[in-house]
Amino acid sequence: MSVADALRMMNAGLDYLNGPGAGELDAAACGSVLRSLAAVQAKFTAAHALVLARFDAADAHDCDGYGNSAAWLMAMTDMTRQDARVEMRQMRLLRDHPEMAAALAAKDISKSWAMAIAEWTKKLPAELRAETIKILVQAAAAGASRDDLRIIAAVAEQKWRSSRPDADDDGFDDRYVQVGTTFQGAGVIRGNLTPECAAAVQAVLEALGKKAGLEDVRTEGQRFHDALLQGCELLIGAKMVPDRAGADTHVAVHIPFPELRQRPGAPEAEEVWLRGTAGETGYLLGKDAEAAACDARTTPVVTGHADMRVVDKIIALALAAASITLDGADPAGDDDDDDDDDDASLDNDSSHRSWGTGGGGPLAASRARLRARQRFTPDAMQALRYAIARLAIDFVSGPAGIAGWLRTTLLAPPYSTPSLPLDIGYSDSIPASIRRAVLLRDRGCAWPRCGRPAAWCDVHHLQHKADGGKTSVSECVLLCQFHHDVCIHRRGWRLVLHPNGTTTAYGPDGQVLHSHSPPTLRAG
Repeated sequence: MSVADALRMMNAGLDYLNGPGAGELDAAACGSVLRSLAAVQAKFTAAHALVLARFDAADAHDCDGYGNSAAWLMAMTDMTRQDARVEMRQMRLLRDHPEMAAALAAKDISKSWAMAIAEWTKKLPAELRAETIKILVQAAAAGASRDDLRIIAAVAEQKWRSSRPDADDDGFDDRYVQVGTTFQGAGVIRGNLTPECAAAVQAVLEALGKKAGLEDVRTEGQRFHDALLQGCELLIGAKMVPDRAGADTHVAVHIPFPELRQRPGAPEAEEVWLRGTAGETGYLLGKDAEAAACDARTTPVVTGHADMRVVDKIIALALAAASITLDGADPAGDDDDDDDDDDASLDNDSSHRSWGTGGGGPLAASRARLRARQRFTPDAMQALRYAIARLAIDFVSGPAGIAGWLRTTLLAPPYSTPSLPLDIGYSDSIPASIRRAVLLRDRGCAWPRCGRPAAWCDVHHLQHKADGGKTSVSECVLLCQFHHDVCIHRRGWRLVLHPNGTTTAYGPDGQVLHSHSPPTLRAG
């Protein structure tokens, strides 16, 4: 029998239990089935951990472009991040304690009890923990109850603590950390950490020092160094350094444009804006249109969408003003007269070049409308829609546009602050407004298949400033510390941001990484 045969048999058995056959069992028989399924679960846990350990030891996740086994589990087996981490912890536990794995495979112990034993013994040192787990597994296989196992674990911990000759001295007074600077500013760290500090540092280094992907060829020491740097940068960026009581909360408020127009007073405000745009009095500019801003770090973001039905209404209004319809009907009602002389006079009349009804008589106007309808082919109509849509965008956009006018007029501070530029050309620094807009768009590292949160990221110019790169939302992306500092600026990778928001990374040795697969014909 092969592994594939075993998997087929297992799937067939589970399919049967999920089918109508299980529904025919009476209540008494369900109990024995549940006990058997618990044994199957224990064996499955052992088998899953065994295969996952081999998979992780061989770094097989790299073949699919994932930096670690947990990320591979999330992507390839549809696990949540929390469940993938649980599976990895279980795998390491059973890998380091083969007695427990063997007990699960032999259904001598349940998965639940195995995890409880791991929790009871986690404070013990490695060598003593292995021996204690072995004793607990043997006791469980011999029929010990859960309470008996808990007592055995507690006695083992208490005996360990009482046997330590320096039990009263926890080494807290020996703690220290020194950072020295050597040639060209390089540093050396020396220290003696308390168990709590060591656990915290190890947790940070392991969390931030994982492989970032297939292109990450750093050693563990290099990754931990970069993790220490990134952890410090996160603290500084969050303004949580010691001389500060805390950091302000950054709130991004998304205000849908249609919802803004429905607020009380919106029609009147729109009327004022329209009169002002037409050159009439009542249109406020500059400081007169700005509301007082409070000191909260709040970013109002007005969102909208392109509704081509509105453009169609604009076209219909323009055509109606010219007495033209596109459904074949003639509002003038004069199409019944087909006199050839009138047709001849129509050909010589200039009125057929316009969409109006003036000049040439009713029949000439009717013929002009007919020719106008003939010009409105589907392609011509689509081109007209796009042209009017572009003009409409120009009409309402900008700091003095209708969206900005409604926001600054109807909303109270801090949502009524003035609009800020999102493209300033060349700049020595990245303004806060552009930085926030890039953060809102990317929401995390834009490197293909990275996805590290925005708090871990820097804003990167796609074209270096020294080469004329512009400081704008369309020319900047979020990148995490590794992909920004190491891949881009040290190893020569290049990142391309596509118009649809996807990215492609090109490596110095011809590597190509895509954030998304090419769209299908159906998606297009």
